[in-house]
Amino acid sequence: MDTVTLSQWQFGITTVYHFFFVPLTLGLSVLVAIMESLFVATGNELYKKMTKFWGKLFLINFAMGVVTGIVQEFQFGMNWSDYSRFVGDIFGAPLAIEALLAFFLESTFLGIWIFSWDKISKKLHLAAIWLVAIGTNLSAFWILTANSFMQHPVGYEIIGKRAMMSNFFDLIKNPYLWGQFPHTLFAGFTTAAFFMLGISAYHIYRKKDEDAFNRSFKIAAIVGFISILGVVFVGDRQTKNLEIFQPMKLAAAEALTESEDPAGLSLISIVDENETVVKELYSLRIPKLLSFLTYNKFSGKVLGINEIQKEYEAKYGSGDYSPNVFVSYWAFRIMVGLGFLMVFIAALVLLYIYIFKKPLPKKILYFFPVVILMPYLSNTTGWILTEMGRQPWVVFGYLKTIDAVSPNINPGMVLTSLITFAFVYGVLMIADIYLLQKFAREGLLHETIEAEEKEY
Repeated sequence: MDTVTLSQWQFGITTVYHFFFVPLTLGLSVLVAIMESLFVATGNELYKKMTKFWGKLFLINFAMGVVTGIVQEFQFGMNWSDYSRFVGDIFGAPLAIEALLAFFLESTFLGIWIFSWDKISKKLHLAAIWLVAIGTNLSAFWILTANSFMQHPVGYEIIGKRAMMSNFFDLIKNPYLWGQFPHTLFAGFTTAAFFMLGISAYHIYRKKDEDAFNRSFKIAAIVGFISILGVVFVGDRQTKNLEIFQPMKLAAAEALTESEDPAGLSLISIVDENETVVKELYSLRIPKLLSFLTYNKFSGKVLGINEIQKEYEAKYGSGDYSPNVFVSYWAFRIMVGLGFLMVFIAALVLLYIYIFKKPLPKKILYFFPVVILMPYLSNTTGWILTEMGRQPWVVFGYLKTIDAVSPNINPGMVLTSLITFAFVYGVLMIADIYLLQKFAREGLLHETIEAEEKEY
């Protein structure tokens, strides 16, 4: 493989590894803050023990997220220096704000939260975890501000061979950002809720700390249902944004080779990407449904891959402007399919809790820890679609990925670092999973916690 392909693999692998930790951090910080709020409001010590239990799992995941995230920014200089030269004057601002404002906020108050259980008042301690939660989610906002510029450039002017910021507030008002940020936020809450559902179900099945985990189960079910519905509704808005800003990504996600009016939603499609013109070999579609999802009406033209390819060749010059259709198509379906499956699961849990007013059958609880995997798979495939569906662009419409790689590196150098990073990140992921499951299995550990606790 050449330098560009290896660099893409390296950045893709390290990003997927890092994003394994991020959504849980986003959502679990808020859920822990909610539980401590319940403790402060009610004075019920059980909520304090729940806060400490879920807070311990949050800390493990947070630490791993920090470690894996550090490498990401170094790659801009190592593998993608031409990208950094082109966009650094824009990309650097939100990343600097993320570090100086959001990350320092969450890391500082996280330290206060960890070490001050018996040293400050309940309300001050509660304020610390809420500031951690705010800082954590602000981090996501600023990182997605930078990423949204790559998807839909705004607030800039081209001077020479560099993009220079002309209006900082345009970056913040980027319409692509206001689809991507809430989608990521809701995905984080969903991840944390299903993580909590799976672990709580495990302990309820084993009849261990049932009172605490029944409460955790109910909190997670409510948050999970609201959050996954948020993911679905914001995702619908993003589909409409794609038709405006990145129609090729939408066409690839639907394997729509030729433009249609009205356009049908694909149930299964097989295309041949080896030809100059992408050919549809087989397709089963629900008539008019893609047009409805795109325009909120059962009519309207949705552009196909081949028509967009011709438009882009006329606008940007010769070249292949279609992403990998197979990857885009199936990533989209895995993401959406798991999303609706999670809607069903969260609704089922709420149905048993509040309508039937009885616990889930033991046969269901036994398999329930599997639901922990669902948001992780959905998050990963969603991110793959977001980044690979934009190819061949690294900054859409202005800089191709092939032109963004560092000129002074060779395949051997990148392959060595790729193998090293993949190995190290793999070890870190194994360590994270081991620690999470180890402490999750232990439960609240009443005696240990009560022995260590001191009154405020």
